[in-house]
This record gives sequence, structure tokens and C-alpha cells, in this order.
Amino acid sequence: MSWFEKPAEAPARVPTEAIWAVCPSCKAYVAKEVWRAADKVCPKCNYHDRLSCRERVALLTDAGSFKELNAAVSFNDPLKFTDASGAYAAKAKATAEKTGVGESVLTGTATIEGVPVVLGVMDFRFLGGSLGSGTGERILLAAEKAVELKRPLIIVSASGGARMHEGIVSLMQMAKTCAAIARLKEAGLPYLSLLTDPTTGGVSASYAMVGDLNIAEPKALIGFAGRRVIEQTIKQKLPDDFQTAEYTMAHGFVDRIVPRKELKGFLAKVLKYAGF
Repeated sequence: MSWFEKPAEAPARVPTEAIWAVCPSCKAYVAKEVWRAADKVCPKCNYHDRLSCRERVALLTDAGSFKELNAAVSFNDPLKFTDASGAYAAKAKATAEKTGVGESVLTGTATIEGVPVVLGVMDFRFLGGSLGSGTGERILLAAEKAVELKRPLIIVSASGGARMHEGIVSLMQMAKTCAAIARLKEAGLPYLSLLTDPTTGGVSASYAMVGDLNIAEPKALIGFAGRRVIEQTIKQKLPDDFQTAEYTMAHGFVDRIVPRKELKGFLAKVLKYAGF
């Protein structure tokens, strides 16, 4: 009767987080393989979750076509900024090591359904996708490369705004990036701006909103100041859908809302229509 005496083996348990993804919007549990197959779009409520810059590149470009540019351009610390949580330089370095990207935007050349483009993709994981001096420099160089190669420029924005750690140097990037895009337009080359959740602050007030075509993902947060700040300033209650992609489009700031699954085909169609 030794089997009575043998201690029971603990059943193998797979951690819940290894099996399920939880939608940040409706809190529905979605099997991770379904979540990945849907490119992080919730099948219950159609919420478009945030993608990393490399996930976004894989979604939009032809396999193997992306070649990174200006990887050596990284963050700067002109103010030697430090706050209660530590030094900015240390935080930025730790973030770069964790995410594998040296700045809040990844830039490079690629093809989209065979159409050659220059691409910039912001990554919210890098200090909230904030606009720093390195971000602005990468976007400037990407625009210059587009002019040099005579290719369209596409920038995918995902940002909380200007990087406070760099002070006025960060704010200067708003003018710098817009000047770079103006040169692109002088050369007769299109600039397509894709606004994803969130696109706010100094990014929405600069290069994100000056595209020849401003495209947004469904329900993306798009705006400048936050809802609470605006309500406290104007002493009025704002609509429930305020600063969504749909609200922004209804008020003329966005030209088209395109679901994630359709983005690659839509961009290719636009570029081919433009003669590329």
C-alpha cells in the first residue's frame, strides 16, 4: 500500500500572466496567442493597446526591409538634471538598457508593400515617449535622409510631450523638427503622420500635427493639455469623448482613422496614389 504513503505531487501551475493578457480598457481576459495575433487589439472592445517601436515596425513594413539609422544619437543631459527619484542621466541609461532603444524614437529606411520610405517610430516605454534633444535630432536626420533619397517620410507618434529633464532644449525640438519637415515639403516629398495612443503635449503641438495626411488609430488619446487641467482652467465639463481620435477628427485635426490591421495597406495605397 505504498501508494497511500507516497506524498502527492504538487500540480503543475502555469502563472495566469503567462496565459492571459488583460485589456487595459475593458479589463477582459484574452488568451495571449489571440492577443498577439490581433496585434494587441482587444476583440471585446476594440481597444488598441500600445506597441513597442519594433513591434510597430514589424506591423507596418515588409519583412527584413527595415534598416536602422542614427542609432548612435541618444539622450543628452544639458542641465545635469536630478530630482527626488534620482539623476535623469541614470534613468535614461537604465531605460535604454531595458528597452533596447537609445531614444524615444527609432528611425530607419524600409519598404511598405514595396514602396521605399523613411520611417520614425516613437516608443512610449522610453520616458513616456518624451521629446528630448536626441529625439529631435533623430527626426531631423530622418527628414534629411528622406530628402537625400527622395522618399516619403512617415512618423508614428506616441508621446506624453516634451522632456522636462532637458528644459528649454527639449522645447527647441518642436521648432527644429517642424523646420526639418518644412524642408521635406519644399522638396515636394510627402510626410504622413500617424497618431497613436497617446499623442500629447509638445509632440502634438509640433511635428505630429503637420502631416500632409494626419492618420490616427481608433480611440487614441490626442491632445495638448490634460482633461483635468483644461476643465479647471475653463471651469466647464468637457465631453466624454474629448481628445479621442474620433473627436479630433470631427473637429478637423485628423484626416482619417484607420484600424491597426488596415494601416499597412492604407499607407501603401496612399503612397502609390502619390506616385511612389
